[in-house]
Amino acid sequence: MPTPPVPPRVPGPLDRRGAREAGITDWQLRHAGVRRSSRDTYLPAVADELAQIQAVLLGAPDGAVISHLTAASLWGLEVPLVPRDQPVHVTVPRNVRRRHRRDRRLHFSDVPAPETRRRHGIVVTSPSRTWIDLAATVPPASLLAVTDQMLARGFPEDEFPAIVARSAGRRGVATARQVLPCADRLAGSPMESVLRWLLHVAGLPRPVLQHVVRAGGRFLGMVDLAWPEHRVLVEFDGDVHRERRVFVEDLRRQNGLVLAGWTVLRFTSADVRGRPEQVVAAIRAALTAGRPR
Repeated sequence: MPTPPVPPRVPGPLDRRGAREAGITDWQLRHAGVRRSSRDTYLPAVADELAQIQAVLLGAPDGAVISHLTAASLWGLEVPLVPRDQPVHVTVPRNVRRRHRRDRRLHFSDVPAPETRRRHGIVVTSPSRTWIDLAATVPPASLLAVTDQMLARGFPEDEFPAIVARSAGRRGVATARQVLPCADRLAGSPMESVLRWLLHVAGLPRPVLQHVVRAGGRFLGMVDLAWPEHRVLVEFDGDVHRERRVFVEDLRRQNGLVLAGWTVLRFTSADVRGRPEQVVAAIRAALTAGRPR
């Protein structure tokens, strides 16, 4: 009978010193069930984001704060158009002399205590600070998606201009100013926000979000983006629309909208990411054809 495999002894993030104190040998650290995240840091081979963050913080200097994309993730904010396989983003004081590692991306800035919070026991930048940090590092369309999500969760709308005002001179302020007039708490999804940014940059009229369509007093549906005066609407189809039940309901609703005289355009994230010019051109053509006379 074969000998059962020896289970790994690394229960969570630790450095070499912590391993020695726990009686874990170098041979045990080379176990297939243990992942080496940096020169001196180890964690289980299958580890969630929180464990990866904790592993990075083991070797972080005093004053380190989780920030940028990692902070956004901890706050539950989705940042579209940015690769998800990111190192942990950490902001450290300006006078710190440290380098990036494969498991961490350092940002050098002073983060006052009022701009930090504790989340899952970890010091992280506040939503306000996270937002202005992202303004300096992600595309405007991505920042709009984050702004829409924050508004939808009840973040005060008048706080955004205040953040911009007190951040004068920082990188990202210009992007933040460009994005704010487009923000809308009614956005249905992050990629829908990206689509709206494309339309804004192209100079197309601002759509009505979550527009309710009726015909003869009968409810036909609530649509993602609409230009009622042109009788044009756009639906953004996320993954949920691939489910058979949802797909069938979408077709029935679309038939009703078309019969009521609406032009219906439907796009997916593949369209918005892969062929944005064609998406904008299609919407522009529909609005031109449906121009009020």
